[in-house]
Amino acid sequence: MEIVILPSEAEIARHGADVVARVLAGRDRPVLGLATGSSPLPVYGELIRRHREEGMSFAHAEAFLLDEYVGLPAGHPESYREVIRRELTSHVDLEDAHVHGPDGSAADVARAAREYDDAIAAAGGVDVQLLGIGTDGHVAFNEPGSSLASRTRVKTLTEQTRRDNARFFDSLDDVPWHVLTQGLGTIREARHLLLVATGEGKADAVAGMVEGPVSAFCPASVLQLHPHVTVLLDDAAASRLRLADYYRHAFAHKPTWQSL
Repeated sequence: MEIVILPSEAEIARHGADVVARVLAGRDRPVLGLATGSSPLPVYGELIRRHREEGMSFAHAEAFLLDEYVGLPAGHPESYREVIRRELTSHVDLEDAHVHGPDGSAADVARAAREYDDAIAAAGGVDVQLLGIGTDGHVAFNEPGSSLASRTRVKTLTEQTRRDNARFFDSLDDVPWHVLTQGLGTIREARHLLLVATGEGKADAVAGMVEGPVSAFCPASVLQLHPHVTVLLDDAAASRLRLADYYRHAFAHKPTWQSL
């Protein structure tokens, strides 16, 4: 796990976009894992800028979303398929047909979950998966207590997560109770995990993920077991890390030939 502490949102966006750009340039049919929420927005903004100003193309890529609410009708503005279209895919040349998400409106959501894992495998697996982290340490919607080997499945949201997401809805009552989410085992099959966290509100969760024990109490801690994880943080999100000075030192002296 490489911890990169950066001085500004612009630097986080640049480094995150560099990771995605290498995948787009290096594979004939790259597969991107996309996350919603506030954490990846700076990276998406930089990717959009590079597409518009530098000609970066997504036309040859496929994308898979981390999760989806159960029960929202197709086209609902807060369904994650619509959110990712609004935040990224409608601004670049990534066709809607190449963007896949779990089917939260399926009559049989358990079957839809199994089929989603199968679809990711059939595409060759995810090359780089963008991630955020919740204030309680959840990744995607794998709430505390989730199996560290879990597959895509239905999860019940905690009250904290529902309150965190209520800002996107008219009221807390409108936030669904259930989601269809990639499991921690599914996420760990991606070849490169790129997690972004900013702000002091994420500091405790980041510390638990990076320096705490691997435990279902902090689902993100399972990323310690992945061979290629990059964590991009601002100073506030890194403020509870005991080894923050070392992480800064290691990045400052990173070999010039070694990318993130």
